[in-house]
Amino acid sequence: METCDLVLPCRDEGPALRQLLPLVPAPWSVVVVDNGSTDDTAAVAREHGARVVAEARPGYGAAVHAGVEASEAVFLAVMDGDGSFDPLDLDRLLAAVRDGADMAVGRRRPVRRGVWPWHARLGNALIVAFMRRRGGLGVHDIAPMRVCRRQALLDLDVRDRRFGYPVELLDRATRAGWRISEHDVAYHPRAAGTRSKVSGTVRGTVRTARDFAKVLA
Repeated sequence: METCDLVLPCRDEGPALRQLLPLVPAPWSVVVVDNGSTDDTAAVAREHGARVVAEARPGYGAAVHAGVEASEAVFLAVMDGDGSFDPLDLDRLLAAVRDGADMAVGRRRPVRRGVWPWHARLGNALIVAFMRRRGGLGVHDIAPMRVCRRQALLDLDVRDRRFGYPVELLDRATRAGWRISEHDVAYHPRAAGTRSKVSGTVRGTVRTARDFAKVLA
C-alpha cells in the first residue's frame, strides 16, 4: 500500500494542533516538526498520535526539509499547522497526483474578509505574477498546501531554509517541467492563541518577501 505523510512545520502551534489533528483523515500519518516552540506543541502532537521531529534551525524551509527527511512515505503533503487549512482538502490534491500530476497545490480562497491581510495578499500576488511572466508558472498562489511524491521532492534539491522555500520549490518544479495541478482550498482564520510569523505584521510580510526575492535573484 502506498503510504502518505502530512508534514506540519510548527512553532508555538499547540492551540491549533488540538483542533487540527483530530480532523486529519486516513490515509494520512502526521509528522509535526517542532521548530523551536516554547509552548506545548510537541506534547499536543504526541497526544494525538503524531510523530514529532525537532528542528533547532529556525526557518520554514528548515522545518519542512526536516519533515521530508524524517518521512519514509511514498506521498508527502505539507501545509501550515495553524488551523487555517482544512486537512480534508488533501484528498483532492492526492487524487490529482495519483492521476498523473507531479504536484498538486492549493489556491487560497478566504472564507471571509480579513482572513488574508492585504499586505500578505499583495506580496503573494506580486511574486506569483513575476514568476508567471518569467518562467511560465501556471499557478496563482505560492503552494501553501501541496502534495507530491516524496522522492521527487528530494530530487528537486530545494536549498532555501527560510521563508523562500515554497517559491524556490515552485521555481525548480517549473524549470523541471513538472505538471502542477492547482485547486481552490478554503482559507480560514488562524486558531485562537496563535500568531502568524509571516502575515501577522507588515514587517513579517516584508521579511518574507525579501526571502522570496533572494531565491529568485
